[in-house]
Amino acid sequence: MPKMKTKSSAKKRFRVRPGGTVKRGQAFKRHILTKKTTKNKRHLRGSANVHETDKGHIAAMLPFAGL
Repeated sequence: MPKMKTKSSAKKRFRVRPGGTVKRGQAFKRHILTKKTTKNKRHLRGSANVHETDKGHIAAMLPFAGL
C-alpha cells in the first residue's frame, strides 16, 4: 500500500486553525497593482477563511490536517 501524501501546493497555501477553520491568503494582491484602488488593496490585506463548501477539497489535499 503506498503512502498517503500531502499536496505540496496546499501545505504552502493553507493553515488549519485550532478551531477547525482553514486560513488562506487573499488573491489579487501580487501584481498589476497600479490600476487597483488604494481602498481595494487595503481590503485585500490579511488573511481570510476558506468557505465551508471548499473544506472537503482542502481535507482531501491535506490528509493529516485533521479536518
